Amino acid sequence: MTLEEGRRVRLAEDLGIGEAVGGEPGAVVGFLSLAAGTEGTVERVDGELPQSTEVREYQRLKALLEDYGHTMPVASRERLEEQVAALEPEWTAYQERGNRVTVRVRLDNGFVLDGAHQDILTPL
Repeated sequence: MTLEEGRRVRLAEDLGIGEAVGGEPGAVVGFLSLAAGTEGTVERVDGELPQSTEVREYQRLKALLEDYGHTMPVASRERLEEQVAALEPEWTAYQERGNRVTVRVRLDNGFVLDGAHQDILTPL
Protein backbone atom coordinates (compact mmCIF):
# COMPACT_ATOMS: atom_id res chain seq x y z
CA MET A 1 0.00 0.00 0.00
CA THR A 2 1.32 3.42 -0.91
CA LEU A 3 0.33 6.21 1.41
CA GLU A 4 0.37 9.76 0.14
CA GLU A 5 -0.78 13.12 1.41
CA GLY A 6 -4.53 13.63 1.26
CA ARG A 7 -5.36 9.91 1.17
CA ARG A 8 -8.17 8.75 3.45
CA VAL A 9 -7.26 5.92 5.83
CA ARG A 10 -8.79 3.88 8.62
CA LEU A 11 -7.15 2.44 11.74
CA ALA A 12 -6.79 -1.30 11.26
CA GLU A 13 -6.53 -2.07 14.97
CA ASP A 14 -7.22 -0.56 18.37
CA LEU A 15 -4.45 1.74 19.57
CA GLY A 16 -3.59 2.30 23.22
CA ILE A 17 -1.99 5.74 23.32
CA GLY A 18 -0.83 5.99 26.92
CA GLU A 19 -1.60 7.28 30.35
CA ALA A 20 -3.51 10.52 30.82
CA VAL A 21 -2.07 12.63 33.63
CA GLY A 22 -4.06 15.23 35.52
CA GLY A 23 -4.91 16.67 38.89
CA GLU A 24 -1.91 16.17 41.09
CA PRO A 25 1.47 16.25 39.35
CA GLY A 26 2.21 12.77 38.00
CA ALA A 27 -1.21 11.36 38.94
CA VAL A 28 -2.51 8.96 36.31
CA VAL A 29 -6.22 9.51 35.71
CA GLY A 30 -6.85 7.28 32.72
CA PHE A 31 -5.73 5.65 29.53
CA LEU A 32 -6.46 6.89 26.00
CA SER A 33 -7.48 4.37 23.35
CA LEU A 34 -8.46 4.85 19.71
CA ALA A 35 -10.80 2.26 18.23
CA ALA A 36 -10.15 0.29 15.07
CA GLY A 37 -12.17 1.78 12.23
CA THR A 38 -11.48 5.40 13.17
CA GLU A 39 -10.96 7.30 9.92
CA GLY A 40 -8.74 10.20 9.01
CA THR A 41 -6.61 11.85 6.34
CA VAL A 42 -2.87 11.52 5.77
CA GLU A 43 -1.30 14.94 6.28
CA ARG A 44 2.33 14.02 5.71
CA VAL A 45 4.44 11.03 4.73
CA ASP A 46 7.56 11.20 6.88
CA GLY A 47 9.88 8.60 5.46
CA GLU A 48 10.90 5.00 5.28
CA LEU A 49 11.28 2.86 8.36
CA PRO A 50 14.73 1.33 8.74
CA GLN A 51 15.31 -2.17 7.44
CA SER A 52 15.46 -4.99 9.96
CA THR A 53 18.81 -6.32 11.10
CA GLU A 54 18.15 -9.58 9.23
CA VAL A 55 17.47 -7.76 5.94
CA ARG A 56 20.65 -5.70 6.25
CA GLU A 57 22.65 -8.82 7.11
CA TYR A 58 21.18 -10.67 4.10
CA GLN A 59 22.19 -7.82 1.80
CA ARG A 60 25.70 -7.71 3.27
CA LEU A 61 26.27 -11.46 3.05
CA LYS A 62 24.74 -11.75 -0.42
CA ALA A 63 27.02 -8.98 -1.72
CA LEU A 64 30.02 -10.68 -0.11
CA LEU A 65 29.10 -13.99 -1.72
CA GLU A 66 28.57 -12.45 -5.15
CA ASP A 67 31.73 -10.33 -5.06
CA TYR A 68 34.20 -12.67 -3.37
CA GLY A 69 32.56 -16.12 -3.25
CA HIS A 70 34.58 -17.38 -6.20
CA THR A 71 37.84 -16.64 -4.35
CA MET A 72 36.85 -18.25 -1.02
CA PRO A 73 37.83 -21.71 0.15
CA VAL A 74 35.03 -24.21 -0.48
CA ALA A 75 34.11 -24.65 3.20
CA SER A 76 33.88 -20.88 3.77
CA ARG A 77 31.79 -20.35 0.65
CA GLU A 78 29.41 -23.17 1.64
CA ARG A 79 29.02 -21.73 5.15
CA LEU A 80 28.30 -18.30 3.66
CA GLU A 81 25.74 -19.83 1.26
CA GLU A 82 24.03 -21.49 4.24
CA GLN A 83 23.88 -18.18 6.10
CA VAL A 84 22.39 -16.44 3.06
CA ALA A 85 19.83 -19.24 2.63
CA ALA A 86 18.81 -18.96 6.30
CA LEU A 87 18.09 -15.24 5.86
CA GLU A 88 16.25 -15.69 2.56
CA PRO A 89 12.72 -15.78 4.13
CA GLU A 90 13.29 -12.38 5.80
CA TRP A 91 14.51 -10.94 2.50
CA THR A 92 11.54 -12.35 0.58
CA ALA A 93 9.07 -10.96 3.13
CA TYR A 94 10.77 -7.56 2.95
CA GLN A 95 10.53 -7.48 -0.85
CA GLU A 96 6.85 -8.51 -0.82
CA ARG A 97 6.01 -5.93 1.84
CA GLY A 98 7.94 -3.15 0.14
CA ASN A 99 9.24 -0.04 1.82
CA ARG A 100 7.31 0.87 4.93
CA VAL A 101 6.81 4.48 5.96
CA THR A 102 5.62 6.53 8.89
CA VAL A 103 2.91 9.13 8.44
CA ARG A 104 1.07 11.95 10.20
CA VAL A 105 -2.68 11.35 10.17
CA ARG A 106 -5.40 13.78 11.28
CA LEU A 107 -8.26 11.63 12.50
CA ASP A 108 -11.85 12.76 12.01
CA ASN A 109 -12.33 12.96 15.78
CA GLY A 110 -9.65 15.68 15.96
CA PHE A 111 -6.76 13.58 17.21
CA VAL A 112 -3.48 13.61 15.32
CA LEU A 113 -1.24 10.54 15.06
CA ASP A 114 2.29 11.52 14.21
CA GLY A 115 4.96 8.98 13.33
CA ALA A 116 2.35 6.25 12.84
CA HIS A 117 3.55 3.14 11.03
CA GLN A 118 1.67 2.44 7.81
CA ASP A 119 0.97 -1.11 9.01
CA ILE A 120 -1.77 0.11 11.37
CA LEU A 121 -3.65 1.91 8.58
CA THR A 122 -5.79 0.69 5.71
CA PRO A 123 -6.70 2.87 2.72
CA LEU A 124 -10.32 3.77 2.00
